[in-house]
Amino acid sequence: MSHPDATPAPSPSDADHTCPMHPEVRRSGSGTCPECGMALEPVAPVAATRVEWTCPMHPEVVEPEPGACPLCGMALEPRTLRRDAPDNPELIDMSRRLVVAALLTVPVFAIAMSGMLPGRPVEAWLGPAGSAWLQLLLALPVVAWCGLPFFERGLASVRNRRLNMFSLIALGTGAATVYSVAATLAPGIFPDSLRGEGGAVPIYFESAAVIVTLVLVGQVLELRARDRTGAAIRALLELAPGTARRIAADGSEADVPLEDVRVGDTLRVRPGEKIPVDGVVLDGASRVDESMLTGEPMPVGKSAGDAVVGGTVNGNGALRMRAEHVGDETLLSRIVAMVSEAQRSQAPVQHLADRVASVFVPAVILISLASFGVWASIGPEPRLAHALTNAVAVLIIACPCALGLATPMSIMVATGRAARAGVLFRNAEAVQTLRDVDTLVVDKTGTLTEGAPRVVSVTPEPGWDEDRLLALCAALERDSEHPLAEAVRHAAEERGIAAPDSTDFDSTPGLGVTGRVEGRRVAIGNRALLDHLDVASGALDAAADAGRARGETVLLVACDGAPAGWLGVTDPIKSTTREALARLRADGLRVVMMTGDHPDTAAVVARALQIDEVHAGVRPDDKSQQVAELQARGARVAMAGDGINDAPALARADVGIAMGTGTDVAIESAGVTLVRGDLRGIVRARTLSRATMANIRQNLFFAFGYNALGVPIAAGILYPAFGLLLDPMVAAAAMSLSSVSVIGNALRLRGVPLDPDSPRTPAADAQ
Repeated sequence: MSHPDATPAPSPSDADHTCPMHPEVRRSGSGTCPECGMALEPVAPVAATRVEWTCPMHPEVVEPEPGACPLCGMALEPRTLRRDAPDNPELIDMSRRLVVAALLTVPVFAIAMSGMLPGRPVEAWLGPAGSAWLQLLLALPVVAWCGLPFFERGLASVRNRRLNMFSLIALGTGAATVYSVAATLAPGIFPDSLRGEGGAVPIYFESAAVIVTLVLVGQVLELRARDRTGAAIRALLELAPGTARRIAADGSEADVPLEDVRVGDTLRVRPGEKIPVDGVVLDGASRVDESMLTGEPMPVGKSAGDAVVGGTVNGNGALRMRAEHVGDETLLSRIVAMVSEAQRSQAPVQHLADRVASVFVPAVILISLASFGVWASIGPEPRLAHALTNAVAVLIIACPCALGLATPMSIMVATGRAARAGVLFRNAEAVQTLRDVDTLVVDKTGTLTEGAPRVVSVTPEPGWDEDRLLALCAALERDSEHPLAEAVRHAAEERGIAAPDSTDFDSTPGLGVTGRVEGRRVAIGNRALLDHLDVASGALDAAADAGRARGETVLLVACDGAPAGWLGVTDPIKSTTREALARLRADGLRVVMMTGDHPDTAAVVARALQIDEVHAGVRPDDKSQQVAELQARGARVAMAGDGINDAPALARADVGIAMGTGTDVAIESAGVTLVRGDLRGIVRARTLSRATMANIRQNLFFAFGYNALGVPIAAGILYPAFGLLLDPMVAAAAMSLSSVSVIGNALRLRGVPLDPDSPRTPAADAQ
């Protein structure tokens, strides 16, 4: 239990002991807790946050350090972005290698191409041997050092038996370089069939160097583009301040890094500052801008006892607050973690690309060998030179990086875009499945309604009065987290009624609660609960029909096996619900309301919202069963709810949608979370789902089409008819361009309009 009047916690430098039951109690030495008398324990040091690295194509790969994926060779990236995260070391390394490669490749390329330009070629000044040696000295560092990561990843792919794009790059550039080095050092070992005009053996240093340089260009552009996909997460991280003003035991105040804030610390939030962590206001009054969570521009009044969320902005008043959730436990951190996890997950459509990629590289190697054999057997002279050139071109142009990036890049961008709109996808499967949903099942309390009910009527049975009945109910509901329980407690507080202690509290989802208050057995719930307890509730339930006709949720109360009265509770419909349901119906969704409330109460809400299909009086396990029955009839079901009782149905549905204002259990059971608790978020999520799947199909079509067209051309299929061959350097440029094009197409999702009154883009309209 928290104690608002407890002594403010000192800083860690002053306090090295705390109470395991009351973490807000801090002391500089050992002793006992003034609240409960327990012995104080040393404050555990805070472990440094460890950054893990994962592969965007293979999220199951998790490494403690940056590097390359052992399965596909792609650069790993941080699993979760941090505010103080260093610059991407892979990007820094690749950029450094690119600079060196470019400086050395330009002269190599100029020397090799000088014979095609007006004037005297370099070879005329240096001679064929001198020109070859100069190219070797310039190109060898490019291939051996600048291209070293590609050879390491290619070797790893062979060792792991997972051939990938770097297998092809290493094989192609390695073959060209080894061949050229041998031609420079020992040209006499080559037969006449490999010699060109003048009897010289052709060398391909410029091709190997340019290929490495172009692949480095593609890697740098890809890493920079992938870095941009984390912009949404970094924007979320920036919502939290870097420091907090902590009040020590002696009343002194000091700004400390946010990472040093502990549960129980007392913090000062001055006007205009951001709330540092999740907590409770101890004293002061202000209005807090919570638009980052609710999307509503109007600030919310806060005073003693109210909860505040880290990252929201304090208004003109000063607040003193107690930290309740810090570090990774804050709502903002949980949102960041959920977005990060969703970006690393795989959509079902990715499995198709994975299956293709698993056989693609071996097939390309076979095509390359076949091309070499055909050119060496029946090609024009010099046959072996043409055979080597075309075989290398096939290996380079067929690198499947674009195919591998097609799905994960779109998912990463889409989940970041969704987070900015207040929609959190737990995984890529939810992104893909949501567009196919045709039936939406919605809970009532907290989903269609505000979830902040108020007691509007107290009707006691003869022998009871209103205050006594309300005190009995408030005492029992003290241990319940249900919104109706909160309404009962609040009603008692408004009347100044002190609730006595209760014991033996027990909650039965879908029925109500029972327990003992001052030795008397009390039950609060629906008629099914009282019938289960053998309480004659028929007359009481009939009397409560008047309240249900007004749209009230009725709580029947029994004491010691006899009816004691009933409470009428109303929960206003959210201002956005009517618009949201109208838009969802216009989008082709069948809307079904499923609630544990009484049929009469549910009917009032259903009529107001024009919902034709209503299932009332449904228990939590029945909700899950009815969702399963809808699925058995061929429906693709999304379930939207906010409470613990909705969790089974959320997990059973094709897509579970939790209100961000609901319980942790509901959020953990759902595939989608609406941070603002606004059903209009489902419309936004479906719009983005359609745009994302269209974007993925575009990427896959482009990647498949690129390889289907590029490989035959590189093999020389156009040569008999048009005399055209694809130089390996051109193949390398095309390969890099294909990856960058896929990433660029995925980044278009950042601009997809998610509201119907916004101009639509081709990505959003594509089906």
